[in-house]
Amino acid sequence: MNSANRETRIALLEDGKLMEYRVEREERVVGSIFKGIVQNVLPGMDAAFVDIGLERNAFLYVGDIVPEEGDDTSPASVKRSELRRRKIKELIKPGQELMVQVTKGPRGTKGARVTTRISLPGRYVVLVPEGGHLGVSRKVEDRRERDRLRRIGEKVLPETFGLIMRTECEGRTEAELRADIQFLQQLWSQVLEAAKKLRAPCVVHRDQTLLYRTIRDVFGDEIDRLVIDDPDEYEKVSLVASMVAPNLKDKIVLYDKDEPVFDHYNIEKDLDDLMEHHVRLRSGGYLVIDQMEALTAIDINTGKQVGTKSLNDTILKTNMEAADEVCRQLRLRDMGELL
Repeated sequence: MNSANRETRIALLEDGKLMEYRVEREERVVGSIFKGIVQNVLPGMDAAFVDIGLERNAFLYVGDIVPEEGDDTSPASVKRSELRRRKIKELIKPGQELMVQVTKGPRGTKGARVTTRISLPGRYVVLVPEGGHLGVSRKVEDRRERDRLRRIGEKVLPETFGLIMRTECEGRTEAELRADIQFLQQLWSQVLEAAKKLRAPCVVHRDQTLLYRTIRDVFGDEIDRLVIDDPDEYEKVSLVASMVAPNLKDKIVLYDKDEPVFDHYNIEKDLDDLMEHHVRLRSGGYLVIDQMEALTAIDINTGKQVGTKSLNDTILKTNMEAADEVCRQLRLRDMGELL
């Protein structure tokens, strides 16, 4: 982790190779909770625009709306497919105040995308205030462990809340999961109290910093070391780790060499390559990556790879090599849109 000039950069290396990169230069919008005012309801689009205090109004789709408690349908049982069959004008109206959470940040001429289905991620679980559903991460593959976690979840699930058991739940005790849930319940109570006092449009709760999210979401048993080049940030990370992952605190290392930490681990060169459209493959082939507003296109070319046997063998070798590199680039460039 590199921290300088009010900028935080975090790089994840696997076998010495850069696999993920995150940077934070300003306050994060995605994940933050706002108290907004409905500006326009568009029946033809099954959507609405909500003023949340940002430069552009946020976009709210009908499938991302939880009905009011007074509605004759329980929020816990309402599926997105059912909401799509309902008219948005039956659910909200102009001038109405809504509590929403940003799921996708503003981009280009588009405003943020929001939902009223608010969720609060913790170290081990995700708490859903308007839920009622209990789920276990699909990455927990062992059937007995899934059953164990589900039994614990049924015991600790707060009434009227939903709960998602994250991958990090594996092997954790009921006491650990209960403590995580209680922390998130307390956080939700604070959000509700703040919403009562604040006047819309406004931010009610900002999502945690990149530093905190990294400790919460990435820093697990499989991480060998977390190297930090700033003494102040080192102290902050150590404090956060002592709260959310005390067993991993000894893996945090303060980098004190004269050479910049990203240069020491050869990260800067890889970051320069991220700005390029062309990504070279070891065999001589290359990828061409074009990121557009609607989708990302990735073209695979054999380039200087002429092979030694047949055209099919050459193409297969290039495609096999490209498959690994495409997966790496998806993680590095944080590409989650249509490919």
